[in-house]
Amino acid sequence: MMTKRNEYIPQTVTHPGITLKEKLDEIGMSQKEFAVRTGKPEQTIVKVIDGKSALTPDMAVKFESVLGIPAPFWLNRQQNYDEAVARLKRSELLAKAKDWVSRFPLKKMTDFGWLPEQRSKEEKAEALLSFFSMSSSKAWEDFYLSEKLKVSFRISLAHYGEPYAMSAWLRQGELQAMQLNAPPFDRKAFLAALDGIKKVMAEHPDDYFSQLQRLCLDAGVKVVHTPCLPRAPMHGSTRWLGDNMPLIQLSARYKQNDRFWFTFFHEAGHILLHGKKHISIERAQQESAKDKKEREADAFAVRWTFSEEEEQEVLRYGKLTEQDIIEFARKFETHPAMIIGRFQHKKRLPYSVGRQFMKPILLDEQGF
Repeated sequence: MMTKRNEYIPQTVTHPGITLKEKLDEIGMSQKEFAVRTGKPEQTIVKVIDGKSALTPDMAVKFESVLGIPAPFWLNRQQNYDEAVARLKRSELLAKAKDWVSRFPLKKMTDFGWLPEQRSKEEKAEALLSFFSMSSSKAWEDFYLSEKLKVSFRISLAHYGEPYAMSAWLRQGELQAMQLNAPPFDRKAFLAALDGIKKVMAEHPDDYFSQLQRLCLDAGVKVVHTPCLPRAPMHGSTRWLGDNMPLIQLSARYKQNDRFWFTFFHEAGHILLHGKKHISIERAQQESAKDKKEREADAFAVRWTFSEEEEQEVLRYGKLTEQDIIEFARKFETHPAMIIGRFQHKKRLPYSVGRQFMKPILLDEQGF
């Protein structure tokens, strides 16, 4: 989490030219004489005294020779002045960013601990820019909306209804991923790990998420849980961090195990089927609206959770009892919720049936 800065920033820092003028007046030396003694053009000295030009290291050394005041003194004065000017410009930039700041769900982000408590608009803008590691709202727009950095983030959120909340959710996933250590991605190891992950899905023990995360990390895949933000109703996302580190980010939006596991295997499908350049952001949408890669990832998740062949076998059986569902789930090495969820999704069962098989997804709000 970002820590609040506590540096002392003086309200008034003068240009070193003012000190130079005061010293010349004190010793009764004219600007013209001083220019000759330092070997600098008089116009250069005038610009420094008027605050229109910066004092350089070369000047500082020559001032030391003429005035006996150490060069570091002059350089420190110039540095302090330059920093004060930069911070003043920064303050003005933050004040102008209030409309940008208001577009983010700041209260929820603060409640989750993603942002520190802040009162003024300027403090909120500073906290938000620090969260994104951006210098300005314009930099944020270039990154998330204008596709200025296609190497790292290859899609524009401008096409989505709420790019601000979505960018915050995605960024939090990246910050969580930074806290995880993993070897380089190993495709064969990840594919092999899916068998173990399927067993975790079928048993759904209390530590299911830590087991899932560990099995993926061993294969070089980072998995994090990031709770949903208002106006960012996403199920999950897959993208690559750098050249060889895939990240699966899950929201557990509906907080039940059938949807959670289907989303995980869907995202795993993107990693194995669609390569490093593909970025997926999963939201609720009609089947007809899904593109080819989304349908392929869905098919991958179906195969790993409850395949179409297994579904047909259950349908041929006829009317099911709860014990029948348990037996089929054991046979197919899946969880009963995956069978119930599929049939409910296809309108073959009412949502009131099989609720006892749906396990709640209650992960820590910060996703660790």
